[in-house]
Amino acid sequence: MPGKFKIPQLSLFKSHSELRAVIANTGWLFVDRILRMGAGLVVGVWVARYLGAKQFGLLNYATAFITLFGPIASLGLDNVVVRHLVHDALSKKEILGTAFRLKLLGGIISLLLPISIILLLQQNDTLTVELVAILGVISIFQAFDTIDLWFQSQVQSKYTVLAKNTAFFLVTLARVILIWMQAPLVAFAWAIVAEYMLGAVGLAIVYRIKGYSFWSWGWSYKLARDLLKESWPLIFSGFAILIYMKIDQIMLGTMMDDQAVGIYSAAVRVSEIWYFIPMAITSSVSPSIFAAKKTSELLYYQRLKKLLRLMALISVVLALPISFLSETIIMMLFGNDYAMAGPILAIHIWASLFVFLGVGADPWFIAESLTDLSLYRTVSGAVINVLLNLLLIPSYGGVGAAIATVIAYACGSVFANATHRKTWKIFKLQMSSLLIFN
Repeated sequence: MPGKFKIPQLSLFKSHSELRAVIANTGWLFVDRILRMGAGLVVGVWVARYLGAKQFGLLNYATAFITLFGPIASLGLDNVVVRHLVHDALSKKEILGTAFRLKLLGGIISLLLPISIILLLQQNDTLTVELVAILGVISIFQAFDTIDLWFQSQVQSKYTVLAKNTAFFLVTLARVILIWMQAPLVAFAWAIVAEYMLGAVGLAIVYRIKGYSFWSWGWSYKLARDLLKESWPLIFSGFAILIYMKIDQIMLGTMMDDQAVGIYSAAVRVSEIWYFIPMAITSSVSPSIFAAKKTSELLYYQRLKKLLRLMALISVVLALPISFLSETIIMMLFGNDYAMAGPILAIHIWASLFVFLGVGADPWFIAESLTDLSLYRTVSGAVINVLLNLLLIPSYGGVGAAIATVIAYACGSVFANATHRKTWKIFKLQMSSLLIFN
């Protein structure tokens, strides 16, 4: 019936068993994130209330600073490795071993580099330097996420969920104990590191229980070169993404103060907590999109279109009520000290629309081997965000940073695709997905 509302479908799979595997895998990822969202939000709010806006802002400033170097730790390999595992599962030992060693090297670099830089920038602020040094240890343990890439390629993310959720709930309990003990700020930084360490141990245990062995992992110089050749644009793309995801907090801390960062971080915590949704769905659907690319161009684009329409629908359903109820949500969760975060949340939540569409388009860029153009769009978004923050933060503070973020996400995730003939096709798919009631 013309004009009748239709829920986007993901029904064009080779068999019902494939569809069931995708749904089950997505379900596990949703359970993981929903549990984290619930427990993490409750305890995270409790931590924010305990620390106060200033100390909470300082912790978030240090976390954002470390996060900026995350692409060096991951080397942009994640989706590239998953695709190689899907297409050549027989070479998994060589692929996993090579990826792990590359990630470990990247983790060491991303530990040393931010410590060196923060010593130059904040040499008189020993607490900030100490927090950055502690949180930098996270990058070493992220190398073990290579195991997660294998489970992703087999659409078996439940094992990653079990391992990382165990670590999460243990550390969540530890945070509650730290609050009860009235622990100092540094203890909460160590708690963050402990979660990554326990998650790495959990992944290693699950991988071994499933009958796999680390000792059989190999190394190939040629494969390492090929992986890096394919992923290097994604490294810079990752930098660009994190710049326009985290630079607002760093610039607020530099141009204003830690309290402004704390208030802004409260709004961002509520706004960005939903970003697991597109990542969970896309990571589950990506293997089927890559497989469709090899068999049928029509099926390939049908799956992409339905994925993008689903992304648009979910993001709008989330953004509308949160935007209207932002002040009530902030007051209920964080209290009077964070009251100014309400208007920030009302604006910042609309960035989710463009985040969802951007993540939904990632499989297309990888399948088309256009990761260099993915770099172009994210760099443009990052540049726009930095310039707008410089312009808006002095006059509007956190509200200005939120406006800059929404505009930057829109340009980097969607509208930059309209500026190149090779990406015009995905831009049209993204724009048509906005017609969710068509």
